[in-house]
Amino acid sequence: MRHFLEKILLIGILIFLVFFGVRLFFLDFTPDHTSWGVSFDPYYAEDLGLDPQKIYVDILNDLKVDHIRLTAVWNKIETQKDVYDWTTLDWQVKSAKQSGAKILLTIGRKLPRWPECYQPDWWSDLSKEDREKELLEIIRLAVERYRDYDNVIAWQVENEPLVGWFGVCPAPDKTELKKEVALVRSLDSRQVVVSDSGELSSWIPTAKIADVLGTTMYRVVWNEKTGFWRWPIPASYYYYKALAIKKITGVKDVIVTELQAEPWSNVPIQQYPLSQQYKSMDQEQFKSNLQYVRRAGFDTVYLWGAEWWYWMKEKNSVDGYWQEAKKLWE
Repeated sequence: MRHFLEKILLIGILIFLVFFGVRLFFLDFTPDHTSWGVSFDPYYAEDLGLDPQKIYVDILNDLKVDHIRLTAVWNKIETQKDVYDWTTLDWQVKSAKQSGAKILLTIGRKLPRWPECYQPDWWSDLSKEDREKELLEIIRLAVERYRDYDNVIAWQVENEPLVGWFGVCPAPDKTELKKEVALVRSLDSRQVVVSDSGELSSWIPTAKIADVLGTTMYRVVWNEKTGFWRWPIPASYYYYKALAIKKITGVKDVIVTELQAEPWSNVPIQQYPLSQQYKSMDQEQFKSNLQYVRRAGFDTVYLWGAEWWYWMKEKNSVDGYWQEAKKLWE
């Protein structure tokens, strides 16, 4: 029944937009001000053959990014049970504070970037009860460690935790997610963000759990059946969907936690010819996505792909993406 109602909501919004036709398609809900941010993953930077600290410093000091989404990557922090190494994340958080950048900190098991789930190897050998206990423990430790930083403005608990069709992950567990969110709320008063798919979810179950709903926004994707495919959704769809979700669930806000600003690829990006990368993210598409998210009315947007812009600039002598992004913080 729940899935049926979700589908009815999605179909209803689309029918509404189609019925009113071209006029709604071109409506522009651009807010007076947009807070732009980026996501950053030092391990992805390393995969690209780059120095993650240098990229991070340039993101803060050259782009002058003032909002950044960081991740407490569990299998890097606790490679051995009860042995913790917070060095990488400590440095990122402290550097952001020094530059005046605000942090959205993602915690949990299902985290940004493939393979999506980042539990340590030893975790898989535990019982279900002990797995949950260890998951809650790493969340508790992360919140207690970073809650004294006033530039940490919110906690993102998991990344698209109720999306079960993407990533190398266990099946979604809403009960467990609720326990994680409850734990974070018991430890700190800052808002809890929970994210969901922008195009393939109604948002309802996620929004009911969150203080703030985070959504992805992808414009050009790829799959084996269709190849590259552009979502035929007007920007106004997101605006009306966010409006409906706030009314239905009472969630306080809807933000974009992941705006596509790098190519869609089913292989490591450095193995993907630039000609293929440009099919989903040439510089015109990059600019178009920025315009699209504005028209959709979102006032908080985190871009996905800063490491790739830097890789294009340093390894491929293409600095247009980096320079275009730079304008957002000027």
